[in-house]
Amino acid sequence: MGGVKTLKVRDDEAGMRVDRWFRQRFPSIGHSRVQKWLRTGQVRIDGGRVKASARLQAGQQVRVPPLGSLPTEPVRHKPKISKADDRNLKARVLHRDDDVLVIDKPAGLVVQGGNGLGKHLDAMLDALRFGARECPRLVHRLDKDTSGVLVLARNGAAARKLTAAFRSKQARKLYWAVVVGVPRSPEGIIDLALAKRHGRGGEKVSAGVAGGKKALTRYRVIDRAGGKAAWVAFEPETGRTHQLRVHAVAMETPILGDGKYGGREAFIAGEDISRRLHLHAKNLRIPHPAGGILEVSAPLPDHMRATFRTFGFDDRAGKDLFQEFKDLEEP
Repeated sequence: MGGVKTLKVRDDEAGMRVDRWFRQRFPSIGHSRVQKWLRTGQVRIDGGRVKASARLQAGQQVRVPPLGSLPTEPVRHKPKISKADDRNLKARVLHRDDDVLVIDKPAGLVVQGGNGLGKHLDAMLDALRFGARECPRLVHRLDKDTSGVLVLARNGAAARKLTAAFRSKQARKLYWAVVVGVPRSPEGIIDLALAKRHGRGGEKVSAGVAGGKKALTRYRVIDRAGGKAAWVAFEPETGRTHQLRVHAVAMETPILGDGKYGGREAFIAGEDISRRLHLHAKNLRIPHPAGGILEVSAPLPDHMRATFRTFGFDDRAGKDLFQEFKDLEEP
């Protein structure tokens, strides 16, 4: 069996999560094994214990437990990408410069791979190099069934700055959703802690339970279809898993199509409406790594556009809500 090894983080790995770094370097190691190493302190960065979500910096030293016969050199996989996937990804580019790439992620595409998952964006990023030396890298995530604005860094320096912007809440994200029912108040703040729970159906998030992490969402109703449904803009101040979906249920107005959290109440009977999740990352405003502010908007996906037509919602009514959300102050 091989002994403990110490590996240096390369420049093009800066900004990666520790768990993703292990997946890239040692794809033969299972996710659960890496998680156990992290929990028990067998993985250390510059001598200190870290969580799976910790971001690496170039030059840091990673303590790697004994690997047996697994290789200790970086394994660079170039998954085969179909011509159709290549064309579709490139057609979804909303913004591109030397440091930043922004795409309109389609609903149904997983961002990062994992056990039992098939096609995912992380394995397709090589198609978005556009001649760059480095492959673009993820600096934040969207749920599988959420569409819209997704930011990628085109180099290590940009990845560090963009990741810092998301972590320090300098990035502002605006989501559009269609919810079943109408919130009691036309605008407000949902301040409700969230905690992850594991069960038969996989991981779910619960609100208002012991040990939950602070989660704060600002919302505003833009339009309504009687008492049946409403078009709501959400701006999350925190970035918890499934935050908007769980907060919407807490208001007793689940996001349309969200059977996981809203159950039967997340669907509208008697209407020819898509059963897909109606949650879209519409706008993002973030400091650009080279200076200034980058703001990008993504068009509604087809299923939400059809629902807007059904309910008579005019998407021109919600062009810029960032300024309006400044009026909503935390209580």
